[in-house]
Amino acid sequence: MSNDIEVSVRSSNAYSLAMEAIRLMELHGVWPTPLNYEIWLYVAGDPNSALAQEIHRLIGSGEKITEEISESLASKFISRLKLNDEVRDAGLRLTRELASVSEVINEAQKAQKDYNETLEGARSSFDGDSDAQRLRQLVGRLTDATSQILSQHAHFEVRLSESSREVARLRKHLDQVRLEAMTDALTNLANRKSFDEALERHCDSDEGKNITLAVLDIDHFKRFNDTWGHQTGDQVLRYVASVLSRIGRAPRMAARYGGEEFAMIFPNETIASVERLLNEARQEIASRVLKRRSTNEDLGTITISVGIAERDYGEDSYDLLDRADKALYQSKNGGRNMVTCAASALKAIDAA
Repeated sequence: MSNDIEVSVRSSNAYSLAMEAIRLMELHGVWPTPLNYEIWLYVAGDPNSALAQEIHRLIGSGEKITEEISESLASKFISRLKLNDEVRDAGLRLTRELASVSEVINEAQKAQKDYNETLEGARSSFDGDSDAQRLRQLVGRLTDATSQILSQHAHFEVRLSESSREVARLRKHLDQVRLEAMTDALTNLANRKSFDEALERHCDSDEGKNITLAVLDIDHFKRFNDTWGHQTGDQVLRYVASVLSRIGRAPRMAARYGGEEFAMIFPNETIASVERLLNEARQEIASRVLKRRSTNEDLGTITISVGIAERDYGEDSYDLLDRADKALYQSKNGGRNMVTCAASALKAIDAA
């Protein structure tokens, strides 16, 4: 869809698409900034896209599309659309190059078959005729055929060597683009798409094993952003991400889930051990006084609230995430800067 929009804005449809984007922004009270214009171009161009559906959900719930929300939407949806296009294009280039390698191999096989047929014909001639003149002619043909096949093989080797290098380069590029498509650009943590896929994969394949999920949120982040600005807010996000990244190394996983919210997966770890670990991380984050890089001003203390849930046997990713989310809201409502563990859904059912 990203490419479709880019083609449309350079075609006769450009004016109607632009007018529809501006109409939608005006309808919903959104300022026509360059970022908002790009977002609403995508909405106008594909009203059924995931981006459009998320905007309609936000508006339907009474949410005002602020600059912060626009940046979050762009980070989550538009960068992913463009990266997905890059993944597709890199994959197509790799496929074409592999087809070229296959063509070289087929040509080499045909040349070898022709050479073998020449040898077989010569052998038959030797068997049926011993005339010296005929023998000299056969030897001449064999010499020419051998020279030709050696020349062709040398040509094929050069082409295969060049293609092999290009395939290696394209594979490396494709791996890099795929990694970027699954990584949050600001924090270098996994992004929401990567996290959602990993959590679903764990829940589908690890029946009966311990999986503990944590959802974390920076306390009063909007107020902090309004006071100090988005660049300083990004500094805070990167700091919190650095702490989570250190404790979230594989097989664990740390991700930026959206805005100031993070999520972590702890395979084969109990809720008690994860609670201890995240309380240590919470205390570490709260103990450091951050300073604004540009002015060295004291930014005060940063705190996080955490919700944790341990997966029940057979529980799907949606329900597990929902329980962790509810535990996070308990931490928020309980005064923030704390870790709350969700009760087991199975125990709650038994108790009822």
